[in-house]
Amino acid sequence: MKKDKCKICRRTGVKLFLKGEKCFSVKCSMIKKPYPPGQKGKRRVSPLSEYGKELKEKQKIRNWYNLSETQFKKYVREILKKRKTTENPAQLLIEKLEKRFDNVIFRLGFASSHPQARQLVSHGHFLINNKPVNVPSHQMKIGDKISVRPNSLKKTVFQNIIQVIKKHEVPSWLKINKEKLECEIIGKSTLEEVAPPAEISAIFEFYSR
Repeated sequence: MKKDKCKICRRTGVKLFLKGEKCFSVKCSMIKKPYPPGQKGKRRVSPLSEYGKELKEKQKIRNWYNLSETQFKKYVREILKKRKTTENPAQLLIEKLEKRFDNVIFRLGFASSHPQARQLVSHGHFLINNKPVNVPSHQMKIGDKISVRPNSLKKTVFQNIIQVIKKHEVPSWLKINKEKLECEIIGKSTLEEVAPPAEISAIFEFYSR
């Protein structure tokens, strides 16, 4: 049984935009029921332990990027091994998560949510440097170019996207041709620009236990 994405947001107490356009409407569960599932709105919530706080921060980021526990743990473990370097570990983690192919598709506005972006990538609608890639976790590099497969351009979803992205603002590290639906990776994401909905240091503490 699929998890109720609205309950995930209510449980973490943060809008994670897991259901696309619904999250921006008055139908959003975070507006209608701004309290954890299973609790009445006026019931006092018990304070979290330190472990509980770290777990909550971890769940925010993991669900925000639509990753399984195994996938997310792998990314964090890789960064923890490099923790003694001069680079900011939080910055390194965000860079790695943002460079995922499905996340780039989401940032470009080709999908209204991370789950939809993963689905579009898995169905093979995109090319990287003119070669088909259908792996959502594929790590993008500076200089990589993304385009929509010619046959996919005829599909309704991409006809609608052309209108949507005209008003969509992409991050500074992406360069997009909104008419041709083509993009190039021109830089690296930053913590400041991404503004993750969680305390990244707490995530490292959680996995360091």
